[in-house]
Amino acid sequence: MPATENRLTIRPAEPGDLDFLVALLQLLFTIEEDFQVDENRQRRGLTMMLGNPRGLILVAEQEGRVIGMCSGQLLVSTAEGGPALLMEDVIVDKNFRRGGIGRLLISAMAQWAADQGAYRLQLLADRTNNEALAFYARLGWKTTNLICLRHFPAIDQQQH
Repeated sequence: MPATENRLTIRPAEPGDLDFLVALLQLLFTIEEDFQVDENRQRRGLTMMLGNPRGLILVAEQEGRVIGMCSGQLLVSTAEGGPALLMEDVIVDKNFRRGGIGRLLISAMAQWAADQGAYRLQLLADRTNNEALAFYARLGWKTTNLICLRHFPAIDQQQH
């Protein structure tokens, strides 16, 4: 699956990428109001994703350095009658934005989802992140009438 464009490689993440991925999530979670930076939690989640056969983390690598990432997981959609991809963690290092890297990551993730038989791609974005919302709109993503709700079960409330 590796794709290369101008010394940039889009490839599946590996365990050796964890430090880069944690740093990218820290950058992302300083933008998103609903999430908090917690290196141990992010590292645990990333490790779980790396072992998830129905998920994928893609990285953008340039000259041995991970500068962007995108993760996705397949879910079963009753509305679609089959798999749908929940895309998360789309982030590119600030110094490398506006160069098409985000577009390449999303395109590669969309191809992976299509190869897995996904009928729909979906993602959540912070409603105040106008830069990201404009980026997704340029790529043809549409907003919906749905809103995201969340609840933390009692067992998990101690961690939040």
